[in-house]
Amino acid sequence: MKEYNSCKSTIRECISKKYFAIAHLYNEETTMDMHIHDCYEMYYSISGGKQFLIDNKFYDIHPGDLFVINQYESHYLSKIDQPKLDRIVISIHPDFMKSVSTDKTKLSTCFTDRSGNYSHKISLNKEQQNRFMYYINKILAANDYGSDVIERATFAELMVMVNGIYLSNQNNLLTQENYQYNQQVDKILEYINQHIQEDISIKRLTEEFYLSDSYICRIFKAATGTTINKYINARRISIAKSLLAGGFNVMEVCEMSGFNDYSNFLKAFTKAVGISPKKYAKYSNSLN
Repeated sequence: MKEYNSCKSTIRECISKKYFAIAHLYNEETTMDMHIHDCYEMYYSISGGKQFLIDNKFYDIHPGDLFVINQYESHYLSKIDQPKLDRIVISIHPDFMKSVSTDKTKLSTCFTDRSGNYSHKISLNKEQQNRFMYYINKILAANDYGSDVIERATFAELMVMVNGIYLSNQNNLLTQENYQYNQQVDKILEYINQHIQEDISIKRLTEEFYLSDSYICRIFKAATGTTINKYINARRISIAKSLLAGGFNVMEVCEMSGFNDYSNFLKAFTKAVGISPKKYAKYSNSLN
């Protein structure tokens, strides 16, 4: 299998081939804004980093941490502390994940099991880290006769391991050690998510939290790495995708996700996802 050197390349390859793609990244890419994409993502940190914002949760990144992110979850990797950042990023098409799952073993569990308390982060011990890299290297080395069989079989083994660890970890309630918040920003994020269907302006937030607009924008950007408006937009798009995939019509989704203005919803969704809400709904429902 070809090894890519950018996240965007793996996403394009994954979506175009309806398969999976792997990038091994050594240096910092231009940081992407808060974003979502139509594939699952596994982010494995080899050297550590600074912080992940996934939906409304902050996670510190340490060597051996694995993050599992589904196609509805907005996420942003904050600026890293060191010039070199060694990590593996795997983009996986949901259709392909279904094809390698069975009635007894649903390999997408770590991406779809979001009920109750859960963490996007899986901290691998040394043995698990070695096994993870063994599977990755075996997939990337498969280039001769039977490489497609080796890729699929090894990928399935990798996902069995990841899901086993994920399910074991989810038995423990999240603690402050699992993900950390800036207290003020935590309250702002909680408020935004509770009122996401309403008109949320910076002015409204300043009045709610008795903070100046410059201060609230500064602490939010410092803590999350993105702006308030970009975060709200990404969360609404994420919610809209989930609702459209759940069978709601476009007009209902426009209102339920907090856009209200259909023209703005159409433009924002199409720009973020690459296709119109109507086409996305048709495509998603055809998979069910």
